[in-house]
Amino acid sequence: MSTEQKNRRKKRNGFTLVELMVVIVIIGLLATIVALNVLPSGDTARIQKAKADIATIEQGLELYRLQMGSYPTTTQGLQALVSPPAGADPARYQAGGYIKRLPQDPWNRPYLYASPGQHGAADVWTLGADGKDGGQGIDADIGSWQ
Repeated sequence: MSTEQKNRRKKRNGFTLVELMVVIVIIGLLATIVALNVLPSGDTARIQKAKADIATIEQGLELYRLQMGSYPTTTQGLQALVSPPAGADPARYQAGGYIKRLPQDPWNRPYLYASPGQHGAADVWTLGADGKDGGQGIDADIGSWQ
């Protein structure tokens, strides 16, 4: 083989536009498949986090009730689990509160609280992703009564 033929062959080495396009399409398809399988998991994780947060808040409320004799009023709210509410007996209030901090729901809104509640002595809930009463799926309300 002459040196001229070797130089031509070296110039032809590399990828063609068609080969690059095929690789890009394959990568795009794989990314789409991964996204379709991973994104719904985020919604499920948010729902599970809300349920876990509500369970933690319920435990704090129960400890509060056992020591203070009743649940915090709706006006006192969940903040009563973190710091003593106005009018509370400081001798009976647990030092450091009943939970370390008051979490936000997975959609970055405060949890709602009512005492007495519609479903029990004290209700804790979040309105879901849409922030409105009711809904289905990720928009459904998640409450302590469920």
